[in-house]
Amino acid sequence: MTSARTLPDSPAGAAGRRSAGSDEEPAAPRRLPARLDWLWAALLTLAVAAFGIGRAQPWRDELASWNAASRSTGELVDMLGHVDAVSGAYYLLLHGWVSVFGDSLAMLRLPSALAMAGAAAFTVLTARTLFDRRTAVFTGLLFAFVPAVSRYGQEARSYAFVVLAVSAATWLLLRALERPALRRWAPYALAVAAAGLFHVVSLLILLPHGLIVLLRWRRDRRGRTVVAFAVTVAVGLLPVVPLVLLGQRQVTRQISWIKTPHLRGFADLWSNLFASPTTGLLLAALVLLPLAWSRGRRGAGELLLIGAAPIVAAWVVSQGSTSYFMDRYLLFTVPAWVLLAAAALAALRPLRAGALVLAALIVLGLPDQRQMRTEWARVEQDGQGVAKIIAKGYRPGDGFAPVRGDDKVFMIDYQVEYYLPQRVRLKDVFAERSALQRDDLFPKECAQPVQCLRGTQRVWVVTWSGTDNPFHKFPKGQAEALRSHYRVVESKTVRGLTISLLERTA
Repeated sequence: MTSARTLPDSPAGAAGRRSAGSDEEPAAPRRLPARLDWLWAALLTLAVAAFGIGRAQPWRDELASWNAASRSTGELVDMLGHVDAVSGAYYLLLHGWVSVFGDSLAMLRLPSALAMAGAAAFTVLTARTLFDRRTAVFTGLLFAFVPAVSRYGQEARSYAFVVLAVSAATWLLLRALERPALRRWAPYALAVAAAGLFHVVSLLILLPHGLIVLLRWRRDRRGRTVVAFAVTVAVGLLPVVPLVLLGQRQVTRQISWIKTPHLRGFADLWSNLFASPTTGLLLAALVLLPLAWSRGRRGAGELLLIGAAPIVAAWVVSQGSTSYFMDRYLLFTVPAWVLLAAAALAALRPLRAGALVLAALIVLGLPDQRQMRTEWARVEQDGQGVAKIIAKGYRPGDGFAPVRGDDKVFMIDYQVEYYLPQRVRLKDVFAERSALQRDDLFPKECAQPVQCLRGTQRVWVVTWSGTDNPFHKFPKGQAEALRSHYRVVESKTVRGLTISLLERTA
């Protein structure tokens, strides 16, 4: 009988495993469930990611997603011409979703959980293609319980969709390389386009994909594989080119805050990549062990390329004028690392040894899983508490003055507005032009604050807590205008924020 361990390096490995009847494969009556491993893995990932999905208050990036998705299609397109074009595909998708299902926190985040479930399915399919069913089972179980999968499966941002697109592209590439044909290359082009549209940094995956194509061509000399790959990538990149050009005009505003990484950045990134230092450390131990290579040298080598090459490339590129070296930007490498670790678990003998290590990984990651599902996992300010105070004391015509100025990026205004009931309609007193009017995420603040306050009898002022100054961190002109024309009627402190009600003096 042919050894199952040698089959992954054979072009006929998948077919050989199905016919070999080794101890790695189920008997004939269980063949159908084996083919559905991707389905239970997707459902398990969805269940884990959806657990407690609406508990944590939204952080500023999620609030930006909510604000963008809440606009009309025309307003959203106009905004993308000025800011956040690189998130446009996700905003448009979320816009369609909330128009049907509403904008509760659970509904805002559920698309990401569904995307992670899809990524689990493709990762398991890749495991079955490169290795065998045992590795696929370990992959499905491990992927579902990696804290980063829940972290970004519970976030109203595009990163889960990037993981989905890249996972799909990897599996589709492997299928196309097995039997090159137009009907197999075309879906790969779509996956490449989707990855680029959801986040352009994910296109770094084309580097290891290209290396895999070259290595396989060098070994097998199979026809025009390299040419087919190049043409497919070119077609897939066509819809991404306009986005890249537009994003380049916005890049200084979008990510200029990211610092140029040093060598230590690799260690920091690895710790953050899995949303759990403990999980990251244990996965590193499994990846560094040579166990995975016993499941198939070619498969392990290709996965190492897929996981490592984009990270190294991002570090090199980030030595220039703009840095892209950020753990969430490289989240799409997680499936490769998980698959490598799963292959190592599958190589452990006896089988229960791998199961015990997997259980330990899951249990040790539970504290991080619990923490990310707490109310304050993403923010340190209680915007919901402020909204409740305003709603209770609201009168028609009331004004609203949230701290902005240099701190506008924290989006305290959106954090409060998200929780305000529809009956509460506050006038943003220091917004000369609203974010909607100027096709932006931020309003244009009033150049003459005293004039902007005319006609407003009461103002709800929200700023940071920890000081007796109700105008802490406000621009000087705004603070003076409020101090000169209003008196503080009441002031309350919630977690991280102070809310003060001001009434106009005679």
